[in-house]
Amino acid sequence: MEVSFDDKTVVVTGGTKGIGKAIAEGFAKAGARVIVTGRAVSRDLEVESNIEYVTLDLRLDSSIESFLEYLTSLKQIDAFVNCAGINIISESHEIINSDFDDVIKVNLRGPLIICRHLATLMRGKGGRILNIGSIWSEITKKGRVSYIASKSGLAGMTRGLATDLAGCNILVNTLSPGFVDTELTRRSLSVTEILDLEERIPLGRIAQTEEISRFAIFLCSDLNSYMTGQNLIVDGGFSNV
Repeated sequence: MEVSFDDKTVVVTGGTKGIGKAIAEGFAKAGARVIVTGRAVSRDLEVESNIEYVTLDLRLDSSIESFLEYLTSLKQIDAFVNCAGINIISESHEIINSDFDDVIKVNLRGPLIICRHLATLMRGKGGRILNIGSIWSEITKKGRVSYIASKSGLAGMTRGLATDLAGCNILVNTLSPGFVDTELTRRSLSVTEILDLEERIPLGRIAQTEEISRFAIFLCSDLNSYMTGQNLIVDGGFSNV
């Protein structure tokens, strides 16, 4: 069944690259008016014509407040995808307080502030909120203490929001990808390391961004009328082995 977002507005934070960009482009191709955010003051996006750009730095309260004012000015918001995130790798004995604070601000605190605001805007109309998590909310790896804490918190926040907002027909879920073929992945891992990793994934490969996008579109569409409060892991079976 084809999913249509005609006459709908979708907001995607962190939608200028990687998974976020694929999600934004997927919604745009489905007919939505899509608003993406990034930290740059301005951005020329070579994407669908119905994608707009707004500046948002989740580390700064002033930037968040400006963004909330912008959201309030919109006539409607049908779906919100929280994809903005950072990962500062440090083992526990090396974590710098300011780095930990930044990870929590971007990955957890900022999303909560925005979701709280959206709950008010969507109340009475209904809507979909989707938080992009990570398999590291379920499994662990060295040097990921800050990131694991933030993404585990995000999954927990999702459950709480879903419970609070169920009576308003606002469905809230987390989508947690495993390893995905993005520029960041290619910069972080050598070809040999990626091949070694793929041998450990039951499906034998890392995901493409479009595959993650399809799950996001489903969860935010009318086809999803009953799933809420869940952490959907899409990792090719990696977390099972």
